[in-house]
Amino acid sequence: MTLRCGTRDSELSLLQTNDALARLRDETGLDFEVVPFSSPGDRDQATDLRASPGDFFTRDLDAALLEGRIDCAIHSAKDLPPEGLAEGLDWFWLPWREDPRDCLVSRVAEPRRVGVSSGRRDAWCAKRFPEAERLTLRGAIPARLAKLDRGDYDAIVVAAAALHRLGLRDRITEYIPLSELPPPPGQGVLAMTFRRDDPRLRALRGLYVKAVRFVGAGVGDAGLCTVAGLRELRAADVVVYDALLDPTLLDGVRAERLYVGKRSGAHALPQAEITALLGERARRGQRVVRLKGGDPGVFGRLAEETDALAADGIPFRVWPGVSALAAAPAATGMLLTRREAGRGFVVSTPRATGDETTDVWFMALGQADAVARRYAPETPCAIVYDAWGPGQRVWRGTVADLRPQPPEAPGLLLVGEAAKHAFPALGPLAGQRVWVTGSAGVAERAARAVVDLGGIPVVRPLVRFEAVADVKIRPSKGYNLLVVTSPTAARFLLERLVSPIQYLPKRLAVTGPATAAALAHLHIDTLTPERDFSAEGLLAALPQDLSGYKILRVRSEDAGPALAQALKARGAKVKDLPLYRTVGLPETEPPPHDAVFLASASAARAWAATSAPKGVPVIALGGPTAAALRGLGVEPAAVPARQLPADAIRAWALARFREACRG
Repeated sequence: MTLRCGTRDSELSLLQTNDALARLRDETGLDFEVVPFSSPGDRDQATDLRASPGDFFTRDLDAALLEGRIDCAIHSAKDLPPEGLAEGLDWFWLPWREDPRDCLVSRVAEPRRVGVSSGRRDAWCAKRFPEAERLTLRGAIPARLAKLDRGDYDAIVVAAAALHRLGLRDRITEYIPLSELPPPPGQGVLAMTFRRDDPRLRALRGLYVKAVRFVGAGVGDAGLCTVAGLRELRAADVVVYDALLDPTLLDGVRAERLYVGKRSGAHALPQAEITALLGERARRGQRVVRLKGGDPGVFGRLAEETDALAADGIPFRVWPGVSALAAAPAATGMLLTRREAGRGFVVSTPRATGDETTDVWFMALGQADAVARRYAPETPCAIVYDAWGPGQRVWRGTVADLRPQPPEAPGLLLVGEAAKHAFPALGPLAGQRVWVTGSAGVAERAARAVVDLGGIPVVRPLVRFEAVADVKIRPSKGYNLLVVTSPTAARFLLERLVSPIQYLPKRLAVTGPATAAALAHLHIDTLTPERDFSAEGLLAALPQDLSGYKILRVRSEDAGPALAQALKARGAKVKDLPLYRTVGLPETEPPPHDAVFLASASAARAWAATSAPKGVPVIALGGPTAAALRGLGVEPAAVPARQLPADAIRAWALARFREACRG
């Protein structure tokens, strides 16, 4: 498939577009044809950019898209119109970012004439150079530099990203700190625009946006937010939150916070703007958490926000919370059901339009025929089995179709219009259930990536780790390098340490960022391979001559002595210390799943010993896991270039995307 991609015909635009398309080709297998265009902003060199229309640099490309002359276009993200794109167009940010800072390019130490091209740069120059004349600056970057060099200006302010991409870093006099001159959100970022009804580009965008999370905050007390909700808050890039929650719930959350609370008669933002905000931040590639009071599925206006995301093809996931419906009876003793006294309750609100309500029946499947007699035969109904469990499934029909169910099949019966609705399967994984195995940290990162891409993680470990008996670590014996090759090894290292932490070696070598993060609090100078997070990658990053090194290497028994032997071959003295072993969990029952993620060779062997179907796609975390699978006669569906859980899940999503394109 070849997509025609439009871009402005300036040197910078062509360079950055070709670079971005080369990356897209490598990742997705798609092919692109570059179609250059001029823009009103290129042809009109007289208008001050501070007073230019919002589509000054996008208008002609927008028209070409709407007329079908091109399939997509690439822009500097900050050039997209602040008021929004033309009707019928959509967009997203590409993930490859340049330095967002502005910079000063100057011929003299004290400039008297400074060229600026935006109101914010003008305001910065007024403060930095109060005596200088601030002049309008126009033209492509090479033209701006030429004007500076011939003396039209003493200094100019431009985006550092432009000079970096053009290979002109040496022209930069100084970078302006972000705290002094905050850039617009899209500076240093490229955006792709396309027709919103083009399924090819919507599918492509799915690889570069993350699912929006709707999290129930609970009511009254931060402790009523679920563990899953707290986990999502910790991993968020931006939290869009309501008024009805305990503010301490956000203590320690590092994400950007956007308050959109609504009280009766006082709305921080209209609902339409809240809905648009969620889609905008998701299109930027951010992990968005929409934090709602109570439970978002109960009078939480959830449908308005999820329907809008679904219409745009942006995936989402909903985590329930403890609502006032559950909290009030538990807090007061006014129990909604009591044996011999009350067998049910009705929940309604006078604020909603329409008269329809949904009846929810607990423990009713064995008497479904009796329930059915209460309603007209054509009334919609549904049964949710194993709600939020790994085997969740839904039956839909009408009351006329209801039949008694055996008691071993518990489920919730819903009768009414709500039973007709369902969240769509969106994103590259489109609701696929991925059985996530591995240690807690690895599993959490893999599960997060599954949700990001529109899948459903089912976390069930296959192995556990146990310490090797009577191992004591005394690093005060003169080691000058500590080698740790997994986060689990880091955990057992800290647990088995006898000497004070200050006696640890002053240099650390690890195989990846997760291991580095597990030991970051030790503040040891750390070497991490750039891409290959395997033992081979670590060896490549270490010096060839290790004479004079005394190395403590800690590991799993399963890892074997090969790395230690390679270090010795380079002249090092090595203490190779197994700290823990991997033990398979007995009689692991495979959960329902469409794919399985395996994080180690031992997990691969444990998986092979289960009754799980061997025809489903298997995602291998890295080379050793892939090798173990091949030894078992199983070819992995995906193996990432970097040994990171998120990269492994993404590799499978990319494989699915390429297969869909070929089909």
